[in-house]
Amino acid sequence: MALRNPSSPLLFSSFPSRQTHRPLSFFFSQRNPPLSPSLKNRSALSPVQSASQDETLSGSVIITEPDQEPDGYAEDELPPLPRPLDHPLAERWREIQGRDDWAGLLDPMDPLLRSELIRYGEMSQACYDAFDYDPFSRYCGCCKYNRRHFFQSLGMADSGYEVTRYLFATSSLTLPNVFTHSRWSSKWSERANWIGYVAVATDDAATLLGRRDIAVAWRGTVTRLEWLADLMDFLRPLAVGGIPCSDHGVKVESGFLELYTGKDPDCRFCKFSAREQVLAEVRKLVETYTANGEEVSVTMTGHSLGSALAMLSAFDVAETGATAVPGGGKVPVTVFSFSGPRVGNGRWKERFEGVAGVKALRVVNVHDTVPKVPGILFNERVPLAVRKVAEILPWSYSHVGVELLLDHRRSPFLKDTGDPSCFHNLEAHLHLLDGYHGRGQRFVLASGRDPALVNKACDFLKDHHLVPPFWRQDENKGMIRAADGRWVQPDRPKVDDHRDDTPHHLRLLGLLIDRHKE
Repeated sequence: MALRNPSSPLLFSSFPSRQTHRPLSFFFSQRNPPLSPSLKNRSALSPVQSASQDETLSGSVIITEPDQEPDGYAEDELPPLPRPLDHPLAERWREIQGRDDWAGLLDPMDPLLRSELIRYGEMSQACYDAFDYDPFSRYCGCCKYNRRHFFQSLGMADSGYEVTRYLFATSSLTLPNVFTHSRWSSKWSERANWIGYVAVATDDAATLLGRRDIAVAWRGTVTRLEWLADLMDFLRPLAVGGIPCSDHGVKVESGFLELYTGKDPDCRFCKFSAREQVLAEVRKLVETYTANGEEVSVTMTGHSLGSALAMLSAFDVAETGATAVPGGGKVPVTVFSFSGPRVGNGRWKERFEGVAGVKALRVVNVHDTVPKVPGILFNERVPLAVRKVAEILPWSYSHVGVELLLDHRRSPFLKDTGDPSCFHNLEAHLHLLDGYHGRGQRFVLASGRDPALVNKACDFLKDHHLVPPFWRQDENKGMIRAADGRWVQPDRPKVDDHRDDTPHHLRLLGLLIDRHKE
């Protein structure tokens, strides 16, 4: 049996058949779904015995010990999906977005926060699923799908968002492990790589969310960790990259800054930097929806390298004024980060959390190396006195925001492996989120999210589940049979570059534009 096109996901799994992506309404499901009668007496399942346990557990499959893990469920034994309902997210969204720094929501884990983290994590995962990594494709380095059909092409038609803009970054010869390039002589772009997208909640989704959410998802580098060597260099002041900041002691890692602010006037996709692209789009959307009297939020998300870019852009849109609303005030800005490295120094942390007022929640696997760098020796964990002295060094870093620590050893689905790329994998993080209920609590899959998704791009599930590693692939690697019977790569629709109104919105923010390229 062959794997289907990503637009029609097929999971080789011994687990219950679940769709890869869930509609937005799913994430507002009841905290206490009914338990299937066929599951109530199953020996491998254990009822919740403590009244202090999160209510979600009463309707979840509980695996008490790894050696009791069931080999699979018969079709008539599937736990029912939670029923959608009017969840009070519309009333709690500011709390979920970090208004109080998630106090009291992480231990025990708030079910609504968990579902929101998974939802934004899937938006970040979409960047990986949509990216063309194949060097034998003429579109290598680009998104595989048209912007107007992005979520539909990924089986996420019910995401509740519409993509308004694709984001591109310029390639650099000094970043061979960050950018990918086609081997074709005639290709879609010589210098650009697709780096993410901006999306906005639809009218129906805005009603459920309680506000018009602007989501910005940044692409990471899948499981390859070689990019760390490319980007981990030294700290540079934000002002060097053109990001306005009155405190010149605020510094960030130079590679991240270069990637975010770099542009190429001879490349139609990168005549505006990734920074300028996101600032213009966020400014436009904030202006449009606040003018209609709507409440608006900006949510940045990303995994790995994408997390670093999400942190930088979140700070930038807040500091630059892209989130300012008429009459004073700012639209709240939140980052949901997955397995991200440190980005800047201690002054960066103070400015990020203070003047800029950005809220950040970082989801981390304790065994993953990436969140521990850069700044292995001097970071936020050393004594304050040492940290203050180390601020003058070019390798003293500090994480920002609030950290949610997960441990992959808590999941009975995952095997013991020495492969660090598994510890770093985004789908593994979403699996761990689904089973996390608080420190010391048993690992319980709260939503029934298919564990087979973990093996989409790694080999992390225990072998007896019979889920092939690295199973996600395009049918026939994108080749189709032409009318003459030959196998060829099909042409794709024209790749969007930049809206004509981009310079206008950048001028409103006081940013300089190359006149001859406007």
